[in-house]
Amino acid sequence: MSTDTRPTPVPRVTVVGVGADGWAGVPERLRSLVLEADTLLGGRRHLAMVPDRRGQRREPWPSPLREGLPGLLASCPGRGVVALASGDPLVSGVAATLIDLLGADAVRVEPALSSVALARARMGWPAERCSVVTLVGRDPRLLLRWLSPGARLLVLSSDAGTPALAAALLSGAGYGGTRMTVLGDLGSDAESRLEGTADGWPGVDPGSVPALHVLALELDGPPGYGLAAGLPDDAYEHDGQLTKRDLRACALARLAPAPGLHLWDVGAGAGSVGIEWMRAHPECAATAVEADAGRAARIGRNAGRLGVPGLRVVHGRAPEALAGLPAPDAVFVGGGATRPGVLGACLEALRPGGRLVVHGVTLETERLLGEAHREHGGELTRIAVETAAPIGGFTGWTPARTVTQWSWRA
Repeated sequence: MSTDTRPTPVPRVTVVGVGADGWAGVPERLRSLVLEADTLLGGRRHLAMVPDRRGQRREPWPSPLREGLPGLLASCPGRGVVALASGDPLVSGVAATLIDLLGADAVRVEPALSSVALARARMGWPAERCSVVTLVGRDPRLLLRWLSPGARLLVLSSDAGTPALAAALLSGAGYGGTRMTVLGDLGSDAESRLEGTADGWPGVDPGSVPALHVLALELDGPPGYGLAAGLPDDAYEHDGQLTKRDLRACALARLAPAPGLHLWDVGAGAGSVGIEWMRAHPECAATAVEADAGRAARIGRNAGRLGVPGLRVVHGRAPEALAGLPAPDAVFVGGGATRPGVLGACLEALRPGGRLVVHGVTLETERLLGEAHREHGGELTRIAVETAAPIGGFTGWTPARTVTQWSWRA
């Protein structure tokens, strides 16, 4: 058995969490750390609460944050850098951004009690019976991915306007009975609680909503679509260019969405494969490539309505439109496989271990996929789906076009 005897890394930046009670709630050992730092970073509100110290450099966060941080950090000499952040800096906080930029060994985090923990305590919700959704700097339509009757959500709000936006989205989706609780200034002497329903929220005075709050939602509405692959075809706006439900579920089973992976949906049509890839997990990412302008716009509407507004839509024709895109962990080609260079570009772009699924309904595409299977291996499958439909006064089977599917792993 080997033993790791590496010394504890010396952090480049220490991030100190500050609760709603401000400087008074910071433990003495962390107060000393903050006051002795050569450079102190943080929001203006946090910097203003720290007693003055002669010779200490104090810098507010740049805007935009991620773009401005490298330059700011480069200007901070040595390792005496401390950053102030709200609550637990790893709950939708700046610590995650700093770790992305500097690496985990370069950042030490000293969290305060998080707003999420306080909100759970105030609502009496066990951690395993609720989900956390962050809308800080994000599209509020992300909420729509979580629609399910009886679900409990703790929403990290962007500002005082977030509850009104959430209420409008919920009401529009048939979830107007959702119970909404705004938990303001958690952990401070000014802590507050404001309750209502999504349908009744337009009657709430906007000035009564604190800027710093967590929004607790008890969802009340019709059954949602769920997160499994194979949403009903009528969940999508489309012009007929749609990977149908059974074929979509079959393709996604082979594409195998997982947290942090990126999919290319090439010849995306209505965007259904990319959308359901992203619905599988909040950290799944996808790029939909579509040559038709009307369909590209439709993909964006479908993505927003189904709770994944972060789906990137590229209006262009493969393979030219694939140039410069982030390398994919999976690729689905639903249309245009016979266009010269498309299949080769997708094969070449795949990361090691990545998956490719191609569908074809024409003899030309089937011939291409047969050749690809002979050259590269993988799995070649013909899928025929029939649905029951009226025939006069009787019922019979109506077949859809048979699809040839080639799936392959890099």
